[in-house]
Amino acid sequence: MGEFSEVLTQILIPVAAVIGIGLIGDSELENGVQGLDVTIKCAEIQQAISVGATSFLFTEYRYLTIFMGVFGAIIFLFLGSVKGFSTKSEPCTYNEGNLCKPALANALFSTVAFLLGALTSVLSGFLGMKIATYANARTTLEARKGVGKAFVTAFRSGAVMGFLLAANGLLVLYISINLFKLYYGDDWEGLYESITGYGLGGSSMALFGRVGGGIYTKAADVGADLVGKVEHNIPEDDPRNPAVIADNVGDNVGDIAGMGSDLFGSYAESSCAALFVASISSFGLNHDYTAMSYPLIISSMGIVVCLITTLFATDMFEIKDVTQIEPTLKRQLLISTILMTAGIAIVSFFALPSEFTIYNFGGNKVVKNWHLFFCVAIGLWAGLVIGYITEYYTSSAYSPVQDVADSCRTGAATNVIFGLALGYKSVIIPIFAIAVAIYVSFSLAAMYGIAVAALGMLSTIATSLAIDAYGPISDNAGGIAEMAGMRHEIRERTDALDAAGNTTAAIGKGFAIGSAALVSLALFGAYVSRAGIKTVNVLTPKVFIGLIVGAMLPYWFSAMTMKSVGSAALKMVEEVRRQFNTIPGLIEGRAKPDYATCVKISTDASLREMIPPGALVLLTPLVAGTFFGVETLAGVLAGSLVSGVQVAISASNTGGAWDNAKKYIEAGATPHAVSLGPKGSDAHKAAVIGDTVGDPLKDTSGPSLNILIKLMAVESLVFAPFFAAHGGLIFKLL
Repeated sequence: MGEFSEVLTQILIPVAAVIGIGLIGDSELENGVQGLDVTIKCAEIQQAISVGATSFLFTEYRYLTIFMGVFGAIIFLFLGSVKGFSTKSEPCTYNEGNLCKPALANALFSTVAFLLGALTSVLSGFLGMKIATYANARTTLEARKGVGKAFVTAFRSGAVMGFLLAANGLLVLYISINLFKLYYGDDWEGLYESITGYGLGGSSMALFGRVGGGIYTKAADVGADLVGKVEHNIPEDDPRNPAVIADNVGDNVGDIAGMGSDLFGSYAESSCAALFVASISSFGLNHDYTAMSYPLIISSMGIVVCLITTLFATDMFEIKDVTQIEPTLKRQLLISTILMTAGIAIVSFFALPSEFTIYNFGGNKVVKNWHLFFCVAIGLWAGLVIGYITEYYTSSAYSPVQDVADSCRTGAATNVIFGLALGYKSVIIPIFAIAVAIYVSFSLAAMYGIAVAALGMLSTIATSLAIDAYGPISDNAGGIAEMAGMRHEIRERTDALDAAGNTTAAIGKGFAIGSAALVSLALFGAYVSRAGIKTVNVLTPKVFIGLIVGAMLPYWFSAMTMKSVGSAALKMVEEVRRQFNTIPGLIEGRAKPDYATCVKISTDASLREMIPPGALVLLTPLVAGTFFGVETLAGVLAGSLVSGVQVAISASNTGGAWDNAKKYIEAGATPHAVSLGPKGSDAHKAAVIGDTVGDPLKDTSGPSLNILIKLMAVESLVFAPFFAAHGGLIFKLL
């Protein structure tokens, strides 16, 4: 009961972060491979993928640097104008009777926090991409020794990325808080309000990373599949396909760098929401540093738990057969959840006082430490439920995907119908899980309970990201095996790794969407508190118009991203067809395709097309808050949250099911699958079309929607002082 001292807290958090970062040096990824010619060929392909991914990200980051500067200036000007750029201390909003730092200081430090969050997000995505591109060829070469060796290589690489991201986000946030404290001193209200900029920076970069990377990878993937597999009956990742390098580069910039930035954004926002609510509760008012740091201690415990969990996959159990891959990955989720539940109990007992008060929309709610244990634990277990349900609806081991595959017997139309139905149905149980988590956590500890429930779902982020990054690494490994001309047995092993990876990638997206719902609600509560709104009444016209417009935004956003992928894919298909028709000997394998042109098409399209969806998300809160006021903006946030979560889950699961239905037919591992195959059959072509339709759903629109709902909420929280002071211009004129 509050047994941790401040000194111990100050030591534990950075030590846990350093342990996580230190794992990047544990690169026992390759134990020497034989066959010099194959090794050189794999290294050449890996180098081409790495150079392509690095080049794209550097080009993207040049654009984003301009955005960071412009948006940072907007934050400073908007927040600085709240009190007319005054440098005088102001009465505190919540800590009555005390003076807080001037609004100009909050504007400056919020801007600095925004830039720090943006840089950390960019760094997380870039380092994740580098780790993945170094690991893919090693995984291919290890596959010659057996599927177990290849699995360990791919999984350890994903784990290194997961630990690096979790530790990086924790350490930068911890250092930022302590540096800001040098100026703010006892003004914790101002300190933690300015820290919310960290979450805004993280999510802003994640949005562009997800949308830009998603358009890149899916333009190449659709082009490669439609022309290569459907029209010319050549295998996936065949070196004769002009789009094959762009496709493999896309896996790294979209699925790796994009997902890394996305989950970092969720972590940063849930931490910021919890810290802000705590700062205006008894933790902040009484300056109890250890209790205040409860969200950071939970994350520190998560790193330690995930480190232990990883050992179960790589050291304690050896994979000897392809059928053991998916159960091993699922076991990671279960083990980390069980161990983390015990970890949460220890932290809640020792870091929190036995009783305290939490700010609750103008009042205070008395809360006990075991209440917070249940809040974090229910978020954690809701994440496990969402993960397992996602796996059930997207894995070829279960009937939903097998039914989708079976529907391919009668063509692409029935495949599309079955896939859409599966996606809609897969929403039901995750939404109930999120609803139960919200009700229990809010009942026990108000909005702070929801914020720490989101943190609970993300507490095992290192494991979630490890099993998520494992998928694209395995996918790339299979592509390299095909391009290097390795024997069929190797390709079968990498295909088995990839099939499991598709399911784990879907699980990762499920985690990201589920946590986004809780994070957004916590940020919504913090925004309502900061904007001084007593109740959000949907019967008032101001709120309802915001609600209905907010519910429309995910569809508008999805339309933009889907059309962007379609337009880019159209150019890619035309280019691939042109090369097959005009380069003599290409289809026979006597000539090399022009990979660079396809890479350029994907790069140009993604950089151009990521701007309109990004502008929609970032400008909506500014326009709604400035012209229509804080109540209308509250309606917009609620509407986009309720609508966005449903669309995101169904889109991601539909796409994942179509992808695995195609792989189920290709693998031919059961009599039923054999009856639908082989590759090139009518049923297989129908499955490829379904997979192609699902590509932008599962890798562009679906995953980007969870960033939309988080980003609008955290942006509204950061700009809340400005909206409360100067917002609602139209209603003031009426």
